Amino acid sequence: MKILVLNCGSSSLKYQFIDMENENVLAKGLCERIGAEGSIIKHQGKVEFKNEVPMSDHKAAIGHVIDALLNSDHGVISDIKEVGAVGHRVVHGGEKFTRSVIIDDQVYSAIQECCDLAPLHNPPNLMGIDACSALLPSVDQVAVFDTAFHQTMPEHAYLYAIPYEYYKKYKIRRYGFHGTSHKYVIKRVAELVDEPIEELRIITAHLGNGASVCATDGGKSLDTSMGLTPLEGLVMGTRSGDLDPAILAFIGKKEGITPQEMENILNKKSGVLGVSGLSHDFRDLEEAAEKGNERAKIALEIFFYRVAKYIGQYAVALKGVDVIAFTAGLGENSPFARAKISQYLCAIGAYLDPAKNNVRGKEAMISYDNSHPALYVVPTNEELVIAQDTFDLTR
Repeated sequence: MKILVLNCGSSSLKYQFIDMENENVLAKGLCERIGAEGSIIKHQGKVEFKNEVPMSDHKAAIGHVIDALLNSDHGVISDIKEVGAVGHRVVHGGEKFTRSVIIDDQVYSAIQECCDLAPLHNPPNLMGIDACSALLPSVDQVAVFDTAFHQTMPEHAYLYAIPYEYYKKYKIRRYGFHGTSHKYVIKRVAELVDEPIEELRIITAHLGNGASVCATDGGKSLDTSMGLTPLEGLVMGTRSGDLDPAILAFIGKKEGITPQEMENILNKKSGVLGVSGLSHDFRDLEEAAEKGNERAKIALEIFFYRVAKYIGQYAVALKGVDVIAFTAGLGENSPFARAKISQYLCAIGAYLDPAKNNVRGKEAMISYDNSHPALYVVPTNEELVIAQDTFDLTR
């Protein structure tokens, strides 16, 4: 079976087309600027190309993806019937979903109900589902939720210390995100250390423009840094992460801005971008810091410190840890970031080997052999998790 994996953003669409017989990626790409001038599809398959084509909406974008897969010159299938199923990344499933599910009317309605919890993410996810219903009406679709993996968290980890009625009325609680990434990485860690996942305590650090840390015991999520929304937790590229909630009212009063404007500032103008005043891209900040830019230096140090602090908290929550794994763009590709974070981790017995740490984008143990916990780099593969869940549910 061949699975089309879709990750729909408000104006973008990432896709992969995977043959589940051998889990080979036959094609992948990105549609950008959907609904705007200059929309582009970037495709990698038998050949690579980049075309500027009109994309008025997600249905048009997915139409271009299907055309690329079917193209007589560079396509990877000869008939649309070769698309066995479609797997969608859906950001928020609330408390309704503890696992991936085949999408039907009831599931669709439940995803809609979670739009209040993820107003920037769930509506575009629904657009992708609608588009596939129109273009591939006979093909099963599966929703794979970022939040589902974290539904094993105990109450004391997911409840906020606010009046309990708000949880009962509005389901305000910690949900956590990046679930497919954390799920993939802990499974690979268990394979790499050749131990049953049921016997391992693993902390995963998904570090990119969006970032989260997750504590798992026996393959189950016990706690994670993101909360009701992806704003809580670590300092990120443009997100503030944890802060005193009184700051919102204080700045709002001083600057005369609304709660919605303040939320936009915390999501899009804060994080390392807000501190550095330079960039949300960690590569830019590393380069600037090397040249002596003080604000870039402090922005990076705040980030590294916060990551290490969360790892330390979760080592306590797990009553010990066997493996700490770095993943995602920064975690996989920045020896500098891993080294700076690991400077703090000797407090819990983790010792980075500088020679082993000189690796980018590959699986590797990067700690000394006698380090406990061990330190690993494990490139994530969220699309493969989505494809595997889709295959298991629809084959």
